Amino acid sequence: MKQELSDALKFKQWKAILEKNGIQFNSITPLQLVHKPNGEVIFALLNIDAQDKNGEKLLPVVLLRGHFVSVLTCFISQETGKRYLLLVKQYRVSNGEISYEHPAGMCDSETDPYKVAVKEVQEETGLIIQKSDLTLLNKQMYYTSPGLLDEGGYFFYCELILPQTEIDKYQNKSAGALDEREFIQTCVVPIEEAPTLMTNIPALLNYYLYLQVKN
Repeated sequence: MKQELSDALKFKQWKAILEKNGIQFNSITPLQLVHKPNGEVIFALLNIDAQDKNGEKLLPVVLLRGHFVSVLTCFISQETGKRYLLLVKQYRVSNGEISYEHPAGMCDSETDPYKVAVKEVQEETGLIIQKSDLTLLNKQMYYTSPGLLDEGGYFFYCELILPQTEIDKYQNKSAGALDEREFIQTCVVPIEEAPTLMTNIPALLNYYLYLQVKN
């Protein structure tokens, strides 16, 4: 059975935060709903009639995608102390090119971003981590394109000290959720080389937030 928009967590979260900030809705009209195979709403294109507390109208088109997690995963060589990032690479529809990113994913129906982060790292890389391994880098939500999208990100990092032989095992592994058409390969790169590979803004933001904490 397909989920109703009003039952979707991403819709409830989006509507609640706008109302908390004084936005008044006159109408919300779904233009298109896209569902996962399990029936959950994954995307929703909406037309809204709403205004702020000063009576100014908001832009009428909203694309609901929900919140996401990004997990910068740093391997530290037990022998040398050298730092490497565990990236994932896959073709993306924005440009048809391979995109190098941190393990990441949508929260969808889960309210705990730590649980999502643990799940996505394992799903996309095969690496098993615990919630206690994660450090959240942003105290408030960071939005990717607030003029259209509700999408906001939780940016984490995880550091693991491993033997070099263990680190090397994560080079060029196949991973991803095949039922969601994820065809992913892992990539282990020296940390200083990572920004030359990444063209994804959330991935770069996660990288520089991490450097800010560590420098």
